[in-house]
Amino acid sequence: MAPTALMTPAQRKLGMLICLVTIVLAVLDMNIVSAVSVPIVRELDPVHGVDRLPWLVSAFALAATALLPLYGKLCDLYGAKRVLLGAVGAFLLGSALCGAAQTMGQLIAFRAVQGIGGGGLMSVTMVVIAHLKDPEDAGGGKGGAVGGVVAGLGMAIGPLIGALFTDHLSWRWIFYVNLPIGLLVVVGAALVLKLPASAGRRSLDFLGAALAAAFATGLLLVTEWGGKDYAWTSPVILGLAAATLAAFALFLWRQATAAEPVLPLSLFRIRAVRLGFAIQGLVGMAMTGSIVYVMIYLQLARGVAPTSASLYLVPMAAGMTAVGLLVGKLTARGHLPQTFLVAGAGLAALALLLLGLSGPTTPLWVVLAELALLGCGLGQLIGQLVMLVQAAAPAHQLGVATTGVRFFQTLGSALGAALFGTVLARVYEAGEPGGSFGALRTLAGAAREHALGSFTDAVDVVFVSAGGLLTLALLLALRLRAAGGTGTGAAEERSEEQRPVLAA
Repeated sequence: MAPTALMTPAQRKLGMLICLVTIVLAVLDMNIVSAVSVPIVRELDPVHGVDRLPWLVSAFALAATALLPLYGKLCDLYGAKRVLLGAVGAFLLGSALCGAAQTMGQLIAFRAVQGIGGGGLMSVTMVVIAHLKDPEDAGGGKGGAVGGVVAGLGMAIGPLIGALFTDHLSWRWIFYVNLPIGLLVVVGAALVLKLPASAGRRSLDFLGAALAAAFATGLLLVTEWGGKDYAWTSPVILGLAAATLAAFALFLWRQATAAEPVLPLSLFRIRAVRLGFAIQGLVGMAMTGSIVYVMIYLQLARGVAPTSASLYLVPMAAGMTAVGLLVGKLTARGHLPQTFLVAGAGLAALALLLLGLSGPTTPLWVVLAELALLGCGLGQLIGQLVMLVQAAAPAHQLGVATTGVRFFQTLGSALGAALFGTVLARVYEAGEPGGSFGALRTLAGAAREHALGSFTDAVDVVFVSAGGLLTLALLLALRLRAAGGTGTGAAEERSEEQRPVLAA
């Protein structure tokens, strides 16, 4: 009997709805803050607030990423239900504090508190979804559909919701709105979910978790500061990079020697898990190159206003949503997720290579079509990788495998931001020595045309580089497909191992 057999089909559906709402909460919060940055600065710190704005995003991302490995291990040790309730509680506490913040310093600190909980909203929820999977949903397609749909909707409506709250209420409501929704999630999860819990208590590797947090934080800070706040060759960046490498080496040593490692190295011996982590990291890098630099291209090279530029992501979001739903139905009917990983990586790589051919005079409808194609590719990747890794991982390591996927995506995004930022700056400087991107709006005549050509060439190199990364992801997906089925045995083992112990 499966562990969710004590839950009726109606309870399983309600549990999936609770998970969906939780993921919406996480995705919206990651996308909504960018729309209200100006009102926040105007109210809290009109003099120096602009300089501190990046920390509103960075504080959340640092806290969320640093705790991802720990969240996975906690799920395996104490059960996903308890960890989910704790993560939502921490997120709600941070949201309430953010809404009440009186200074930029307070808001940044409270965003870190919110990030502590936010790191578990998406990752732990995917662990819960794995436990709630309908026995008839052999392919795990519903979970994959959830990932694609929510990512697409969040990308499209997050900034719009933020703007609506700001125009008609206050920026504080982008945080306060989390409270009633989060409380419903807590009550619903506490009453409805009956999930496997650990049969016994084991020690938690706090040292390994601390080293993972130090490594992740160091990497994110290097990529955030390098080339912007500090030169890549400055003592600050070189010292921070050395400390990050040292933390990484110590983390690997600890994972090889600890009795209960937070990210067991044995997972990397499983072909599907190893390749899934690698593909997810490459997808994270490529998504950074596509979304961020499409916005930069539209605003600087084509003169599109920032608000209007965000609407260009709607076709991409629509493609992710539609294809995510379709792939979910097809995998539920028995189609292999590896097939969609190959198709998705191929389509996304093609779309980025086509974007790399864009110039200052490329019709904007062509850019829209290329973004829609990119969404169709990404919709086959997001969610499916999580389900594939979950199916291949041993039952007692389901939590760390699931959060590991998210961890590698986040680290990939950080590395992508650093890589593409450097590529953009170097290629632009080669064509426009001594020039800066900010001067593009002030130039006129032949000087402007030449600078726009150099900038467009630089952005095109970024898109082609991102396409190259997804081509590498395609090759890894082909290796994964050649390996055949990878998850049936692990799924059966999970069902047997979790049978005896159920949480209330």
